[in-house]
Amino acid sequence: KLAILSENGETNQEVKDARGVLTTEADALRLAGERLDGAFVRALEALDKPDGKIVVTGLGKSGHVGRKIAATFCSTGSPSVFMHASEAVHGDLGVYQPGDPTVFLSNSGTTSELVALAPMLRNRGSSIVGLLGNVDGPLGKEVDVALDASVLTEADPLGIVPTASFVVTAALGDALASGLMRLRSFTEEDYAGSHPGGQLGRNWGMTVGEVMHPLEEVALCGEDAGLRQLVIAMTERPLGAACVMREETFLGIVTDGDLRRALSGSEDVWALRAEAIMTRNPVTIHPSAPVGAALRLMEERDSQIAVLPVTSEDGGMLQGLLRLHDVYVPN
Repeated sequence: KLAILSENGETNQEVKDARGVLTTEADALRLAGERLDGAFVRALEALDKPDGKIVVTGLGKSGHVGRKIAATFCSTGSPSVFMHASEAVHGDLGVYQPGDPTVFLSNSGTTSELVALAPMLRNRGSSIVGLLGNVDGPLGKEVDVALDASVLTEADPLGIVPTASFVVTAALGDALASGLMRLRSFTEEDYAGSHPGGQLGRNWGMTVGEVMHPLEEVALCGEDAGLRQLVIAMTERPLGAACVMREETFLGIVTDGDLRRALSGSEDVWALRAEAIMTRNPVTIHPSAPVGAALRLMEERDSQIAVLPVTSEDGGMLQGLLRLHDVYVPN
């Protein structure tokens, strides 16, 4: 293994070279962003066909990045497929429906297979957007809209390996996907519909009511409950908290942390009552909220919340308790 610092305390050349790669790619992205103009808007208009799909095509490394771009389109509300440019004329053109737009990817701007495809696609009513490393090449004249994906230099030691150009092309694809999301008012719930598995699907495909602990599993006590009663209740129903009630009215919550702080700060612990320990008017959530909304409430704050009371939408009726542990996908 190579140490980051050499014996004299200076950064190793290998680390300097790696930083140079990242800097070169970052600079290429910055310049690509500065070049964007009205052509980008026209590209979005050409691709925004809600009743069709976007066909992405390219060869070599452009083909690899094309698969990624097509996958990003699909997951963000714009159905898309990748078509290998060489296989297109051997049957894969059958993927097209009338009017499906196409994205051409070519760093050289001269890819002969794409040049040959252009008139065939026009016969199918396809508008063509090019992400081109050379907008003045033959493909720049064949596409309807050309986006400049050129770079000053690649990031590898030889300056010829698709590195910076790959990153810029991928980023332009991300920009197009993001623009289409806005045009189509694509929401987090829509995104979850394409990602039903894993934590993402749980966050936006499930509600708090589906994963919370119902009231019969929650430790409950009155506001005058003493320390012993609190400990017993929280031991019998070990969810990390007890909810303090006055008949059916929810008053507040006592967490494991509240108990520890009360014990360490009181000389007469047996005189402690729930009303003195509890957090009044705690943060709550309602059962119909998505799990992801609960996660934000619990984590995106200066002091994280480990348990969240679940109440009716008017906040009056306690209905259950949600733990941070319940939010995450079970192992």
